Parts: sequence; C-alpha cells; structure tokens
Amino acid sequence: MPMSTNGNVSDNMEPSDLNRTLKEGNMQKILRINTKEKTFTVEQPENALSSMGGRGLTSRIILNEVPPTCHALSKFNKLVVAPGLLSGTAAANSGRISVGAKSPLTGGIKESNSGGLVSQKLARLGIKAIVLEDRPDNDAYSLVVIKRDSVEIVPADEYVGLGNYAVIEKLWNKYGKKVGVMCIGPAGEQCLTSASIQFADPKGHAGRAAGRGGLGAVMGSKKIKAIVVDDTGADKIFLADDKAFKTANKRWVEMIKKHPVSGQGLPELGTAILVNLINEAGALPTKNFRSGRFEFAEDISGERMVELIKKRGGVIREGCHPGCIIHCSQAYHDKEGRYVTSGMEYETIWAFGAHTLIKDLDDIALMDRLCDDIGVDTIEMGVAIGIAMEGGLIPWGDGKAAIDLLKKVGTDAPLGRIIGNGAAFTGQAFGIDRVPVVKRQAFPAYDPRSVKGVGVTYATSPMGADHTAGYAVCQNVLKVGGDVDPLKKEGNVEVSKNLQIATAAIDASGICLFTAFPVLDNEDGVQTIVSLINARYGINMTPNDFLDLGISILKDEHAFNKGAGFTKADDRMPDFFAEPLPPHNTTWDFTDEELQQVKM
Repeated sequence: MPMSTNGNVSDNMEPSDLNRTLKEGNMQKILRINTKEKTFTVEQPENALSSMGGRGLTSRIILNEVPPTCHALSKFNKLVVAPGLLSGTAAANSGRISVGAKSPLTGGIKESNSGGLVSQKLARLGIKAIVLEDRPDNDAYSLVVIKRDSVEIVPADEYVGLGNYAVIEKLWNKYGKKVGVMCIGPAGEQCLTSASIQFADPKGHAGRAAGRGGLGAVMGSKKIKAIVVDDTGADKIFLADDKAFKTANKRWVEMIKKHPVSGQGLPELGTAILVNLINEAGALPTKNFRSGRFEFAEDISGERMVELIKKRGGVIREGCHPGCIIHCSQAYHDKEGRYVTSGMEYETIWAFGAHTLIKDLDDIALMDRLCDDIGVDTIEMGVAIGIAMEGGLIPWGDGKAAIDLLKKVGTDAPLGRIIGNGAAFTGQAFGIDRVPVVKRQAFPAYDPRSVKGVGVTYATSPMGADHTAGYAVCQNVLKVGGDVDPLKKEGNVEVSKNLQIATAAIDASGICLFTAFPVLDNEDGVQTIVSLINARYGINMTPNDFLDLGISILKDEHAFNKGAGFTKADDRMPDFFAEPLPPHNTTWDFTDEELQQVKM
C-alpha cells in the first residue's frame, strides 16, 4: 500500500529510508504524529531510549518532553503509547501496552496499562512508541491507520459520537477482524477527566481499558478518535538467542501455570475471586468506606458470577491479549443468554457493588458495559456514583438509579458532566467531604486501614491512588511472597516500596502484572524474566539491573510530579481514614515522615 502523502521523515533520516524503516519490523523506531498538521515522522530513538519499553519509555518521554506545569489538555501535553520490552515475542503474558501522559485527573504523570491486540502488533512492526503531539485548532477528528508499509491520518467523521463497541465493529468490518484498535468514546470526546482509552480484545469487544487517570481525555484533546494497527506481513520478532529464549519461556510458562493464584484461582473465578477473600479479611470497602465487610458479598462474588455464566452460556475463561495463559477474563451474559460484557474485574464489581450497596450482578455487569462503551474508568465511575449517593442524589443500593445516572455520562446532561469528571469533582459539586481519593484519583477496592501495605501504595505512588502500582495485598492478605500483618504498620512501608519498584520494571517489560504472583514465590522468578529479555536482545542484564530499571522509572515519575508542584502533602490520606474501620476497628496511622521512606 502506498504511503500516506502527509508523511514526513525526521531530521536524521533520508526520505528514501522512510518506507524501509516502516517495512523493517525489527528495526526499533518511534512514530510521532502531529495531530494539528496531520503529519508524521519516523525516527530512531536516541541511545537513552533505545533500551526502554512500556512504562519506562512512556514516563521517560513525558519527563523529557512535557512541561510538568502545562495544562493536561493543552498542545504541550503528549500521549505516548508503548509496547513492552518483550511484547511481540512468544513470552507468555507479554502483550500488555502502556499509555502515558500528564493526567488531567491527577495533574501528575500517568501510565495506564491494558491488554488487547495493539501491543503485540506494534512490537512486530518494530514500533517502540507512538507519540501524539500538539493539538488541532478545530473540532475535526482523525483516524490513524498504521500498517507494515504505511501510516495514514484520515478523517474520522463517521465514527465521531459513537460508543466504543460500535467504533470497533465498524473498524473491524473495514480493516479486517485481526487489526488492533484503541479508541475513545463520547467521554473522551468531551475530555472528561475519567475518560478511558478502550482496546479491542481478541473477540472484538471493547472490554480492555487503559482506564485510570483520564488519558482518554488527552487523546480526545488531540482529536484522535481511534488508532488502527495492522501487522499483516510483519517480520517475525528477531531473537538474539532463540534457544535460550525457548528455554526461559518454558520455565516461565511452568511457573505461571503451577502457581495456585495464576494457575488455578484466576483462571477459575477471574479477579472476582477476591470478593469473598477481601470481605473475609474485613477490607472490602462498603458504603463509601464505612465498613470492611459487605452483607451481600456472596451475591456479587466470583463464585456467583461463574455460576451465572455457566447457567447462561457465557465464557468463564478467556485471555485479554494473544499469548495470555492465565485467562482471567470472561464473557458475562444476561438472563436471556445475550452477551453483555467482558472482563468484569474485581475492582469493577466492588465499585458498583459493595461501595454503593448494589447487590445485583446484572446491574453491575450493565454498568461495566456502559463504562466500556462510553469510555470511562469503572473505578472512578463507581466511586463517583457512591459520592452521588452520599450527597442524596440517588438512594444507596439502587442499581437502576445508578444505571440511569451513568447513562448521562457522555451526553449533554449536566449531571453526566459532573459524574464523568470523577469522584473528587463529584464531591466538590455536591459539597461532600467524605471523598476517598489521593491526588484526586479514586481509591480502588481495598480499605487502607485493613490492608495497610496497599494503603502506603495509594498514598505514595506517583500515579495517585492505584493498587496496581504496588500490590501489597500479596503479602497482606494472599500471603504470596511473604507474610506481613495487614493491620499493623510494621513492614508495610518496605513491602510497598519493594513492590512499587518491581511493578514499574514489570510494566516496562510488557508482562501482565498477575505474573508477579509466581515471581514472588519462586527464587528464579526475576531471573527468568531477565533471561527472556537477555535472549531477546542479546544483552547481559542481571536481576539487580532489572530492579534498578524499576527504580529509575519511579525516579522519573517523582521528578515530573515534583516539577508539577507535588509535595509530601499530596501523599496524605483523606481525614476520615482516621475513623476506626469495622470489623477490626483499625485506623490509618502513618506519619508523613514514615511515608516518605518509600521515595527513591
């Protein structure tokens, strides 16, 4: 296919080289798209970026190229999309994608992580990163289509205003049912600060999301409705040592499949397996963090979800991206046996369930689908709806009223604009002071008073309240990789710090974070990841080097936030967490000085 006529080359490349660089799928390159001029450049990364991937690459580019004090929706912000260091290879569970920018929700740096098809396909095309730059002066939306030998930036008029399900269906019908798609819904078009970027899963559902931090609003500000990635004809990923790679991957697969969490629990019940576990631990936040136990937890549990899926002909196990061997996602059907949503995660079930006192899984599933279609983060939306209940807008536990409220998001309704801008904004609008946020990002599904390790992560992560940034639930509740009392301070700062470092490195690799469970319980866990990377690139990384990578990523992110004006005061919990939490009656009792020990 001929190259788009609006393509440009970077200063260090000859025009005759551009087609060649696009065709050579193993040649690492950065694709920059000027969203104002509708042009693109292809460049080889400078040395400092050449060995980076995933979150490491997104955060470094944001630190180097985005003014930390800029408005997140201005032309000065950039949206960076990067596959991981192992993406595109046969390494199990290596198909995660990192999306980075200055967050319009938190005002700080953000990396949001997703499954889908885009990561593997970009890697096979040799694209280390896509960087969306500048912003248009008008409201005309564009579609970016990336193929082996071309990049096209074309009008997206026919997709504007559509939900993500319809957008993906239309793009698959036009470009083929194997292309990768990332897109925004009406919330992203409105630049709402809870707007997500949705990724098509292997079945073409809009069920995978870079959900947190409002990055869909950044994509909307650039007037990019969708990006299509077609790797047809791409060369196989070059491996420096094919034999060593196969040996390491064999061990990697064995490790994942034999672990009780990644090999049994997650495949059988998905992440919803945690509902009963966290409820029993007294850490399931209920009625806007008033209790750690929900009376009707069994009704929204993973066990109940699987029971309904079996009864209605849904799918219990499926992967969120090619190469996944955990299969913790699923397809949930309604009472008539019709598909509703994919990947109904524990966080989503909690946010629309225990947090709001809603106990009907069908109502929760519909809200999950609505979020994916509208293009908003399920955690942020669930918490915001709970805040609306706190303010008396709708009754506690009223699923139908919550659905009606959620349907307003992405429309011209003023209430939709309020809810769609997240929990902190909703609290301001209704004069509520009981708002569970750090750095204006809503809390996930673990009360920090009863899982103190993950509470340290909420407080100190550069991302805002984010359980995935340092999942101390491992040691606090699941007893994976150690045993640290979740109700006491001792050991929890160190646990969070170590997990934040490891998580950043894993995010850079493109590997699914759920593989951290077997890594933590196997002495050769980190070494196996390192062996995969070494065999891929022909380098001599050590486990210490891998952890140093995580440290460097966190340093980049904290440096950006410092430049944006963040201080240790931004690492504090809301005041109401000083209240005792039933059933253990624990409180949040960390000092500023104790929390700052996490920083590098």
